[in-house]
Amino acid sequence: MSFAAESLRSYETRKKAVVVTPQTLFTGQQLVWLPACPSTNSEAQAMIVQNRASEGCTVVTDFQSAGRGQRGNQWEGAPAENLMLSVVWQPTFLAAAQQFQLSQAVALGVHDWAATLLGPDPKLKLKWPNDLYYGDQKFGGILIENTLSGPKIQYSIIGIGLNVNQQAFAVPTATSLSQITGRVYDRAAVTARLLECLERRYLQLRAGQVGAVRQAYLQALYRYQETHLFLVEEREVQGQIVGVEEDGRLAVAIGNELRRFGLQEIRHV
Repeated sequence: MSFAAESLRSYETRKKAVVVTPQTLFTGQQLVWLPACPSTNSEAQAMIVQNRASEGCTVVTDFQSAGRGQRGNQWEGAPAENLMLSVVWQPTFLAAAQQFQLSQAVALGVHDWAATLLGPDPKLKLKWPNDLYYGDQKFGGILIENTLSGPKIQYSIIGIGLNVNQQAFAVPTATSLSQITGRVYDRAAVTARLLECLERRYLQLRAGQVGAVRQAYLQALYRYQETHLFLVEEREVQGQIVGVEEDGRLAVAIGNELRRFGLQEIRHV
């Protein structure tokens, strides 16, 4: 039996509802807890289609059998040990061309959340476009799925997976809060804190403080203004991240040339 299957069977004997009470205006005030589901993003989408999701509606689960990540990857997590949730927002104040502004605000909300638990740790970073890293190890990922109406964003489903109490991982490049600090966390409490941090950054964006969000994002960016190796077109090149374009492309100085890359076009080495 695989580690994941064994963990799920063990979880089935002890599952119980997670009660989350965030101090927010709307994010998480409508909360749906599912002991298990294929994907919280898919569940949130179904609620939107059925007209059952108010703004801030949050779907929380203990286990995802088909959680989705960036680049078509699957997000895996041990049952009842991590945070797996999706938030529904209605950022109709954003044009379709401004989608990356929302991505920055969400990433910062997640970074803020981690900073409240770890303190001002220089190892805590956001890896472009919106993965949460501690040193060179990942412990959080975000997948945002937007629905457009004409030139505006109608709905956004913010899918977030964060490693909290998990101790064993299939890959050495993953870590968790518990591995970093040696503590075990109450998931309801840290979920509430996450929703509060997310809403603060969302309200900042809604208030038009785009420049402040952008600057904070750059300051938290993994390997920003540092020279490192990247994989571009199947070959290693040395470059330096110098910024992020408004459309979300990564701006990297390679030799005497400034190049801009989309999601599938560049990787850290």
